[in-house]
Amino acid sequence: MKANLFTSVLVTMLFASVTYGQDVTTVTATNYDISDNLDLTAVASIFGESKDLADFEYRLNNPKIQISNLDLNRDGQVDYLRVIESVEQNTHLVVLQAVLGRDLYQDVATIEVEKNPRTNTVQVQVVGDVFLYGNNYIYEPVYYVRPIIFNTFWHRGYVAYYSPWYWGYYPTYFSYWAPCPIFRYRTHVHTHINVYNTYNYVTVRNSTRAVTMHNSVRSNAYERQNPNLAFNRRNEGVRNSYALNQTRSNTVANRATNSRSNASEINTTLANNTVSNTTRNNQVGTTNNNSRSSSTLNSNASTTRNSSVGTPNTSNRSSSVESSSAPTRNSSVGSSNTANRSSSLGSSSAPTRNSSVGSSSSSNRSSSVGTSTPTSRSSSVGGNSGSTSRGSIGNTTSRSASTGRTTR
Repeated sequence: MKANLFTSVLVTMLFASVTYGQDVTTVTATNYDISDNLDLTAVASIFGESKDLADFEYRLNNPKIQISNLDLNRDGQVDYLRVIESVEQNTHLVVLQAVLGRDLYQDVATIEVEKNPRTNTVQVQVVGDVFLYGNNYIYEPVYYVRPIIFNTFWHRGYVAYYSPWYWGYYPTYFSYWAPCPIFRYRTHVHTHINVYNTYNYVTVRNSTRAVTMHNSVRSNAYERQNPNLAFNRRNEGVRNSYALNQTRSNTVANRATNSRSNASEINTTLANNTVSNTTRNNQVGTTNNNSRSSSTLNSNASTTRNSSVGTPNTSNRSSSVESSSAPTRNSSVGSSNTANRSSSLGSSSAPTRNSSVGSSSSSNRSSSVGTSTPTSRSSSVGGNSGSTSRGSIGNTTSRSASTGRTTR
């Protein structure tokens, strides 16, 4: 019983631990990509909050904000991102370039701003570089408040912005910081994304003029140094970073579903085991009760037999004058035998043997003058007479003789 109780407690504790483990189970993706180190929705968010491109460059590289986590030259420090601009008519092309070394730059993303003069509306698209983000990785931000930077773009006499900073020569506010793990960067950068804006993912660039403008100013030092690290080679069968994130989300969802399913199966198994153990314990308890009942019955039977066997035989013997009693043999199993022997004057009783099994028998022997039992011998006083009687069932044979001998 103690072993069964211990097993039940152990199963219950395991069931509780698995249930608790199910509530806190988390799944973390481990296959990170270079494109994960700069969130373009965060770039679009701070662009809409900047008063001009100089302010925008400051926000990109502010070590207190840490919008970027890119370290393309692998020197253990986040790369400085410079901003250059190209302008044609109503189109502004803003290019973000990582400074990798002396006269070495790598395009990271472009911001394409185009105004429709007929509707006086402005459309913005943030496009990831093909080498880093894959083909047509584009976000269209919809700002809930018109950005202040738009007020400066279409002033008469506007001059395109070109960053004055380069390798080894940076603004005083800038200081190097080490890149952090991707999961930590994602958690950090999301706090700098304006949630009141909408960031729509699209796959088509709206401004054909911006595409042409970009070809004339594009820099690709990292691409030239690492031709085998293109996005389509890093992630075979995946179109761009958006599709990669979708694949990760599905993988995480499947892992979470499988984890919950496995936990449910484990819980079901444990529950079934608990019920089985309970049933087994109940059966064991019933068997023990039956065993005890059988033992009780056997004990009662033994007691009964012992009582029967231990019952003393009572033998009453009486004799009269001039009579002799022969011994009587009684054999009985499980019964009480009583033998009464009596003899009268002038009679003798011959031995009688009785046996019975499982019953009570009584043997009474008596003889009187002139009466014979199945086997009797009698004699009269003053005469020699011998009488021998042999009796079988239904027959009596008597023999008598007058002699002068004494009857034995």
